[in-house]
Amino acid sequence: MGNMKKDNLKSQYRVNEQIRVREVRIVGDDIESTVMDTRQALQLAEQKGVDLVEISPNATPPVCRLIDYSKFIYQQKKRQKEMKAKQVKIDIKEIRFGPQTDDHDYEFKLKHAKGFLSDGDKVKAYVFFKGRSILFKEQGEVLLLRFAQDLEEYGKVESMPVLEGKRMTMFISPKKTTPKAPKVEEEADETEVVERRKPQQKAQKEYTGPKVEGED
Repeated sequence: MGNMKKDNLKSQYRVNEQIRVREVRIVGDDIESTVMDTRQALQLAEQKGVDLVEISPNATPPVCRLIDYSKFIYQQKKRQKEMKAKQVKIDIKEIRFGPQTDDHDYEFKLKHAKGFLSDGDKVKAYVFFKGRSILFKEQGEVLLLRFAQDLEEYGKVESMPVLEGKRMTMFISPKKTTPKAPKVEEEADETEVVERRKPQQKAQKEYTGPKVEGED
């Protein structure tokens, strides 16, 4: 009894004498789908050495399966596990550029993006414009398109650069989805690779870098 309380899956289904309705539709291996008196269905299950498991209680009449109950629960758990494994969570890693990023900083970010895409993460690359730097928006677009081209082997562009307010954003999806571990839903990870000033700041939480004109 203790096990049944702990097992949510088991408590979802009525079995054998727990089925209180007058008649049921039975299904099972090598059994033609048919409606019969519940007592008759229970006798048939007993003859076959299996259980009567209610699988669709809201149907009229309810649908019951003739199957060994422990085998049925095992199959359900296996199905749930498979479905969960398919629902892979994709992390979104953010990479921030200034509109005038030097080659050294660009290569540093490119290396990070390759690592993220290789891990099966999505990359959100964006150029942040502040103040008068919005004048460089074409330069920002060229930078993002160059970034996408350099990542061609690792990922594919999901959306072309789009300017929203002070940000021009582009998404790149991994070519090979090889997640580290099965996770559930897609969610954004606020990990950012931002401008880097000095190599010794590597151990810090964020990389900060050369100031863009008008940027704090």
